[in-house]
Amino acid sequence: MQSLKPEAQNSIPPLVIITGPTGVGKTDLAIKLAKRYNGEIISADSMQIYRHMDIGTAKPTPEERLCVPHHLIDVVNPDEEFNASMFVKMADEAIDLLHERGKSVFVVGGTGLYLDALLGGLLNAPGADGELRDLYRRDASQYGKEHLYKRLKEIDATAAEKIHPNDLVRTIRALEVLEHTGQSITEIQGEHRFSNNAYDSVKIGLNIDRNLLYDRINDRVEKMIETGLVEEVERLMDRGYDESVRPMQSMTYRNVISFIRVKQSEQDMVRLIKRDTRHYARRQLTWFKRDPDIKWFAPQDENMISGTIEKFV
Repeated sequence: MQSLKPEAQNSIPPLVIITGPTGVGKTDLAIKLAKRYNGEIISADSMQIYRHMDIGTAKPTPEERLCVPHHLIDVVNPDEEFNASMFVKMADEAIDLLHERGKSVFVVGGTGLYLDALLGGLLNAPGADGELRDLYRRDASQYGKEHLYKRLKEIDATAAEKIHPNDLVRTIRALEVLEHTGQSITEIQGEHRFSNNAYDSVKIGLNIDRNLLYDRINDRVEKMIETGLVEEVERLMDRGYDESVRPMQSMTYRNVISFIRVKQSEQDMVRLIKRDTRHYARRQLTWFKRDPDIKWFAPQDENMISGTIEKFV
């Protein structure tokens, strides 16, 4: 079993990044490569960090995690705060630990912000303003999320284009940054460009024909329903996690909640989850395509990908 370990034990550990849109096959490939190179996997998925949310986030199965250890999965409860800063701190600690143990490090996931923050550093943006956020949340509670999103669209259309209208947390953050700095959060991101180069890395992007990807997404959603997605959401609601909790507002969970509350039919629920997931995959590809360092492959190009990794190391 080969290890992707640099010659000098105290040198910066090389990271293998495996990314791409949801449903493309990142987990399967990462497990094969981690087994080949004596590695472990650090998840870079903003939903898989939540406990009790397994089916709707397409977490690796217990069998897959037994085959190759995964880190940064099931680290907080759904109603607890988690952000890119926390991800970077925890990922840094996991990388150091794996490096000390002589393990190859695979960072796998489709949350582009987490990957950019880990590799290039966090934004120099103002911290959270609790009082201002409470004000925005009260507005959203009184007038609806659409009211805040419309306000953002009027004063910062560029930022609004990059945020889903249902994503209240990111909408509030964009308004907060604009209020404190007079700058759009997109301008701050553009100036920063995540260019600190904290680690040496090779970025492997996975992609397939768009129609095939959409078919795989549709099949995955059907499988989620068959394996108990609705029951998972009911259990979460029984624990007190309703639509007011941020991860329950995600594309999959919010539609299941609407079905449970008899606001839409099962047919509409499935259709909307498929549609929203396809849209999410398209937004992911738009994010990743701007990164010239990503080397793109089909998931089945395992030998070519291995050659690229070995050449990098």
